[in-house]
Amino acid sequence: MREIVLDTETTGIDALNGDRVVEIGCVELMNHVATGRTYHQYINPERDMPIEAFNVHGLSTEFLSGQPIFSEIVGPFLDFIQDSPLVIHNATFDVGFLNAELTRLGMRTLPAARAIDTVVLARRRFPGAPASLDALCRRFEIDNSARSYHGALLDAQLLAEVYLELLGGRQPDLVLAPTGAQAAASFRTERPRREPRPHAPLPEELEAHEAFLKGFKTPPLWQTRSS
Repeated sequence: MREIVLDTETTGIDALNGDRVVEIGCVELMNHVATGRTYHQYINPERDMPIEAFNVHGLSTEFLSGQPIFSEIVGPFLDFIQDSPLVIHNATFDVGFLNAELTRLGMRTLPAARAIDTVVLARRRFPGAPASLDALCRRFEIDNSARSYHGALLDAQLLAEVYLELLGGRQPDLVLAPTGAQAAASFRTERPRREPRPHAPLPEELEAHEAFLKGFKTPPLWQTRSS
């Protein structure tokens, strides 16, 4: 099962009023395990960077002005995610921004049903507890010391670890079944030897069978003959 853990950085919080995507980070999972394949791209938002957003992710207008615009990277991005489920922390935010970008290009948007929201998973598992990515890293003892700024790829990598823990985590000591000599011994049982049962019916068994058949209103098919 292929899944894509995804995160974005933006110029603000309002995708419908001019804020744009400036960074996308993705991590590929196969059967809930990271494969090592990633997608990472900075994007020129074609607008200025508000100081409030810069303080979150550290991406300046000057730096982003040299990056490709969204229409130039949308092909490789969609090729990477394909039709896989998207694991996202606060999916409404990221999917909303990506769909706003796709809508500007007249392209098909991402269905909300594709998203697996880890905020929802966290609140369901730990009701009333903080559900931010930092809080979940602390809860699961995941090292996020490199997260001085929000970064899409780093956050996607951290989220991949959090997602695994939310699903139950790795349990290497869980033994589901014995193996090797232990398995052979566990299935070895002692059975008493019995003499073979004769296959031919006894005369009294034949008589009982004939009496049973006479109880039918019509004779059995194997006793009738076609004319």
